[in-house]
Amino acid sequence: MILNGTKTIQNNPLVKQLPTATVFTNKKFEVIYASDKFMSDFSFEAKNTFGKPINELFTTLSDNWEKKLYNYLTDESHDANLNYTLKSAAGSKWYKWACTAWQNDTGETIGLIIHFEDITEKKLKNEEGDRLQSLLDAMCEISQIGVWDYDILNDKLVCCDVIRKIYDVDQDYEFTFDAAISSYKDGYSRNTVSMLVHETMSKGTKWNEKLQFRTSKGKEIWVQIAGMPTYLDGKIVGVKGTLQNIEKEVQSETKTKENELLLRTLIDNLPLNVFIKDTESRKILVNKSECDYMGVDNADKLLGKSDFELFNEDVASLSRAEDLQVMETLIPILSRETINETKDGRIATFLTSKIPLLGNNGKAQGLVGISMDISDIKQKEQELRDLINVTSQQNRKLVNFAHIVSHNLRSHTANFSMLLDFLTNEKNEEEKTHIVKMLTHASDNLLETLENLNEVVAINTNINLERKPIRLNQRIVSVKRNLKEFLVNNNAKIINAISEHTAIKVIPSYIDSILMNFITNAVKYKHPDRPPLITLSAISENGFIVLSIEDNGLGIDLKKYGDKLFGMYKTFHDHSDSRGIGLYITKNQIEAMNGKVTVASEVGVGTTFKIYFNEQN
Repeated sequence: MILNGTKTIQNNPLVKQLPTATVFTNKKFEVIYASDKFMSDFSFEAKNTFGKPINELFTTLSDNWEKKLYNYLTDESHDANLNYTLKSAAGSKWYKWACTAWQNDTGETIGLIIHFEDITEKKLKNEEGDRLQSLLDAMCEISQIGVWDYDILNDKLVCCDVIRKIYDVDQDYEFTFDAAISSYKDGYSRNTVSMLVHETMSKGTKWNEKLQFRTSKGKEIWVQIAGMPTYLDGKIVGVKGTLQNIEKEVQSETKTKENELLLRTLIDNLPLNVFIKDTESRKILVNKSECDYMGVDNADKLLGKSDFELFNEDVASLSRAEDLQVMETLIPILSRETINETKDGRIATFLTSKIPLLGNNGKAQGLVGISMDISDIKQKEQELRDLINVTSQQNRKLVNFAHIVSHNLRSHTANFSMLLDFLTNEKNEEEKTHIVKMLTHASDNLLETLENLNEVVAINTNINLERKPIRLNQRIVSVKRNLKEFLVNNNAKIINAISEHTAIKVIPSYIDSILMNFITNAVKYKHPDRPPLITLSAISENGFIVLSIEDNGLGIDLKKYGDKLFGMYKTFHDHSDSRGIGLYITKNQIEAMNGKVTVASEVGVGTTFKIYFNEQN
């Protein structure tokens, strides 16, 4: 149909499936295509939507909407900031539009692509956030407890006015995370706050501690600092907490005793491996988790020992280099992934942090180490990567199969159409009879194609077929018996070098088909100057039983045909009975059993196929 000079078709199926509310318009802003989500979000009906200008669908647009949309037509880099309010019985809803130019194959702008985002919840949250922020500011001022928020992803630290008073800085002072950590007194306080923040980032724990703090004017005070994690989509993205000046409350406390007790209590109850090393990288303190990992029941078995006495030399050398870097630069290493292997061969992956332990002279007297065992997480990551790889391969196979189906059915359709057209216009009865015979032949070819395609689909979709252990030689004998007349007629000889005890785990019907295809191909494509000779052998290799099928036939030019060898309807020799489907189906059967197939060939010499049968899964 025609919409104001623009030819349109039925709604594009790809656009319909878009996960966002999206429309395509022409230059008159009339809707050409629309996603199903757009139709459902705004409760539109197709008959009242397609061909209608945007302003007729959304009647509460701002006055300058048309001017903005014309701008997007001329500048494809525009991102819209056009808001739309929808009134309903349940209240108002807010939408944000994002526009970009819609171009054809020649780069000419033919309309707009508009995405709609529901920002109602965000807008309401912003309004609620403003109200809560005002309330929070008042509470902070009354209680004199400051609030801070650290954004890990953007490395941004935000603090309220009460904290500015504690820091003794001006209103325009910009806080940074590193500077905030450095504001705590060298030694215990700075190390403790560093460990607490690390624990929150890695484990998601909450904490509340009394620490010594130095203001911008150099005055030392005691503060009460608390922290907890901030989550987004289940992941820790920040740390937030409170800060209070408690100098008057702790003036009479014994600082050294409190520091010792707090540190000891903290590390003994952390579900992490914690240790302290001296300047020679000897452990002078370890917690229970560290003892458990090292396989000892008493910390005395670790104290005073270096990594060279506990780990192999490569791991120990790397750890010592990290220790020296931290103690010389006074810059902590946070959340570094390391692999530790003890001398008894136990291997684990850790997320490790090392923080310099400063003395009163400002120099490092050792370091504090924190490690979290993430071996299980790494294993899950590998399993996920393997799953993604399998899914990607399956998707590529599906797309390739779809192209094959489309191509072959289109070819048959074109052939039928042409023959029917000839039949309709042909006057000669004898010629009509000939055309009918051609149609019958074309019908047989179509039926054969459909049967081939159906077999491929069955292989790739039937996940319930059970693999069973079988004796490989038994199947080879059965196939030879079925092919006896064929082998005799072609003077073909099979040499079977496979042990009687060789067993493979396969789908029985598949292995018969696989053997039949490879053996008949070896005979079918024999060399004209010699009788066909087929050699079968098998070995065990890296969890696979590898079956080799070697022939002395024509061979294949792998440089020319290697990437097409296992394609559907691909043939490489001028044989009248070649269909190009056998190797394609065989490869699908092998892969359906978690196996693989490789080929080596030399033109005029012969070909060797190696079939890998998975012994494990």
